[in-house]
Amino acid sequence: MGNLDRRTFLKTTGLGSAMIGLSGGVTALGLSLPATNKLPRWRGFNLLDFYTSRPLRLPRQNSRRLSTEDDFKWMSDWGFDFVRIPIQYPCYINFDQGTDRTNRVTPEEVVSFNEPVIAEMEKLVYMANKYNMHVSLNLHRVPGFCVNSGFYEPYNLWKDEPAQQALYTHWEMWAKRFKNISEKKLSFDLINEPCFREDMNDQFSKKSALPGELYRKIVQGCLDVIHKHNPNRLVVADGNNSGGLVTPELIDLNVAQSCRGYYPGVVSHYRASWVWENPDDAPMPVWPGTIDGKYYDRKSLEEFYRPWIELVEQGVGVHCGEMGCYRETPHDVFISWLNDVLGVLTENNIGWGFWNFRGDFGVLDSGRKDIEYEDWYGSKLDRRMLELLKKY
Repeated sequence: MGNLDRRTFLKTTGLGSAMIGLSGGVTALGLSLPATNKLPRWRGFNLLDFYTSRPLRLPRQNSRRLSTEDDFKWMSDWGFDFVRIPIQYPCYINFDQGTDRTNRVTPEEVVSFNEPVIAEMEKLVYMANKYNMHVSLNLHRVPGFCVNSGFYEPYNLWKDEPAQQALYTHWEMWAKRFKNISEKKLSFDLINEPCFREDMNDQFSKKSALPGELYRKIVQGCLDVIHKHNPNRLVVADGNNSGGLVTPELIDLNVAQSCRGYYPGVVSHYRASWVWENPDDAPMPVWPGTIDGKYYDRKSLEEFYRPWIELVEQGVGVHCGEMGCYRETPHDVFISWLNDVLGVLTENNIGWGFWNFRGDFGVLDSGRKDIEYEDWYGSKLDRRMLELLKKY
């Protein structure tokens, strides 16, 4: 991707239990009141147990990526009530990638479900529910599309009807599987960060927004199969153009919309290898301050989130499904930026799911080199970050 494409990507995507919404109002003193979000202000983390495009084989080897019951205990004790589980569909289908990972999945294999792996996913949902966590089940890679590269797709979701039908087959499977779980405990996040990609196999290829009517058509197809099995299931559609843009064409549908907490990407994804072809080209982030010729501060965040705040005011549920900062961002800059992002979201009754709980962005074992960790039962805890999250 050229420099202009990368900057456009960072800018446009945000990378560069009351269920009745009330509109905002004005107090007797003339002060504006924020609208009441149709969604609860869930707060929590993304869990990466099934964030892989490799078909899973059981039993799984011990891994720091796998969530434990202690993780849920800690999240609950710290006051969090939400987990989002991003899943790449190849991990739960019957498919042999081969030892060199060159075998290509066929359309028939795309809908050949691996029951034992799906049962493991089900256990994770129930474990989260046990600790009073609302679960957002998200398909991060769907048949024919992923915002990231790394897996050959047999077709294109945005162009090919068979890919769309395969997506509906996946969501119908999940809808049947969890048809008896309350919408208060489980919601479905349909497609992670939808966008057009010029080259599905090049992570640096240019991305652009989808036509709203096309996105609406596919969301409606998912709704039809999901609500056939549970008409009350809460369904979430990620923002257009990699999660950054409100989708007006979805407002009259029975779906919530999900934004991202990665703006500006020059702060949140400093030196991230999947964003920068040469990480050494990434400008040093500051907050607030000028980066690569543009000034950023809390006001710029308020401007970025204004369309999402207006969506809440229109009675559409809004949640920030992902937010966070890669471990290379200087910690003081990260904390200052995060305080402002959380402040803007909280003042407008928008909850969030931090990416991630454990790992490069996480509160545990992030690998940051510019902080002192607290030992936490064998893990490394970023206490300063945790206390800020708990504050909001």
